[in-house]
Amino acid sequence: MSGSPEDAYRAIVGDLDDEGAALDAVVGGLDAAGAATATPAAGWDVRDTIAHLAGASWLAAVALTEPDAFADRLAGAGRPPAPTAWDGVLTRWRTERARVVAGLRSADPHDRFPWIAGPMSARSFAAAQLMETWAHGVDVAAALGVPYPATARLRHIARLGIRTRPFTFAQHGIALPDGEVRVVLDAPGGRVVWTWGQSTTDVVRGDALDFCLVVTQRRHVDDSALEVSGDDARAWMEIAQAFAGPPTVAPRDRK
Repeated sequence: MSGSPEDAYRAIVGDLDDEGAALDAVVGGLDAAGAATATPAAGWDVRDTIAHLAGASWLAAVALTEPDAFADRLAGAGRPPAPTAWDGVLTRWRTERARVVAGLRSADPHDRFPWIAGPMSARSFAAAQLMETWAHGVDVAAALGVPYPATARLRHIARLGIRTRPFTFAQHGIALPDGEVRVVLDAPGGRVVWTWGQSTTDVVRGDALDFCLVVTQRRHVDDSALEVSGDDARAWMEIAQAFAGPPTVAPRDRK
């Protein structure tokens, strides 16, 4: 990735577009019966998952194009009716995610946009949208029994997971520990190591995919192969939450 903030931002937006295309490749050919397949998220089938992404992308497009209306739209005012048929759900998701990518491509990296947990920079906004797409894509791929390869796009999700550490503790009403946590991850392919932080006592080490599954609560840390050293690192990994919303924790042995 280029050292230029502008180039780095454009790369994230491109990766968001690619992540949407990767999920579309999984669900695009499904019929209504396939879309009714239950996912590992309790109570959600594939159709529910894509409908959720469509609604979230609509709200994201509002944040990018009508920021002054965001609070009202978040509260439900002016929300368009959700389609019920699978074809309509798929079409709406494709339309709304294209609007989000277009809005981000026209933005400046330093722009800030409203979001559920508070204003975000354009870069963080793009990363959050990528994380949301990827996490639900993992659920869908698991439901359908198809591979969902790990890519270098995981770096954006890992970085977001680290940056949301203070948010995680705040959501749970727990004081943020004073010290930092060092995170050392093997990137997909095994030839590159991604590192954040300098701590020698509180360290999270392991595979980038494992880390991203934990911070998006698709896997409990105890069901991962991550090596977690230090009380502060352990406390974080048990409640890590890279997404907006009420505080939750990952269930054990989620399949």
